[in-house]
Amino acid sequence: MDLQLAFIIALTFVIHLVGTLAYAFRIAGIRTRQIATAFALFNILVLVSRTANSFQGPFIAKRVETNILGQTAHNLAFDFSLVLFAATLATIVGGLMIPTCQRVAGRAINGFSRDRSVVKLVRRAITPHGVGTVASAFTVPRRRSLTSLRWRLDLPLGVVALNVFASALWTVGVLAAIYAGAIDPELRLTASTLSSVVNGVATILLFVIIDPYLAGLTDDVVKGADTEAHFRRVVIWMVGSRLAGTLLAQLLLVPSAQLIVWVAHAV
Repeated sequence: MDLQLAFIIALTFVIHLVGTLAYAFRIAGIRTRQIATAFALFNILVLVSRTANSFQGPFIAKRVETNILGQTAHNLAFDFSLVLFAATLATIVGGLMIPTCQRVAGRAINGFSRDRSVVKLVRRAITPHGVGTVASAFTVPRRRSLTSLRWRLDLPLGVVALNVFASALWTVGVLAAIYAGAIDPELRLTASTLSSVVNGVATILLFVIIDPYLAGLTDDVVKGADTEAHFRRVVIWMVGSRLAGTLLAQLLLVPSAQLIVWVAHAV
């Protein structure tokens, strides 16, 4: 593995790790009853994720471009599989980190409520006491979390299934558009701009169906109309479906790239 590929894998890992940890901030928001503050602090991590995302595409495109020009001879199919595996690994790590991240997020929310300053919060976090506080929050998922994987009638089967599909499309969208350029180099510029063909469906599912459902369930728990235990079961299944989506992305890479090539010829 060369340095460029390792960097791409690291960026992909960060992107999907942050996406998975969003569930921890939802739980922390419920625990502290400060949903808006929880999401405001989570947006700091989102900035890190978006920065990583802005570098990921150009680096992958450069790898494909040098292959097309004959300057390198990378096995692109294998490289892209490794990148997708990084997304799977990040989802697993993120899922295991949710209990720890939830505790850290809860303390950060309470700290922000006192000072109302992100700068002071960050400054306190990097002190020896702050580092110790974060370290003391470390925990592993409890065994009872595994029992939550048993299917129950109160779980949203349709939303979970849609999350698998949406996560797969979201994971593979940009990669498929760039890989399409390797399939048909003459239309690689057009193909690289067509990630929206794949991502558009994922965006609709995520922001029209899945996120509103989770937002409504979060509000129900805060109002006492639903239980935190039920919310946690849903979160575990959402992380599991997100993981399944990253695995499905491996199978969708080539078909999605071929679809994008077809669209590139049609436009």
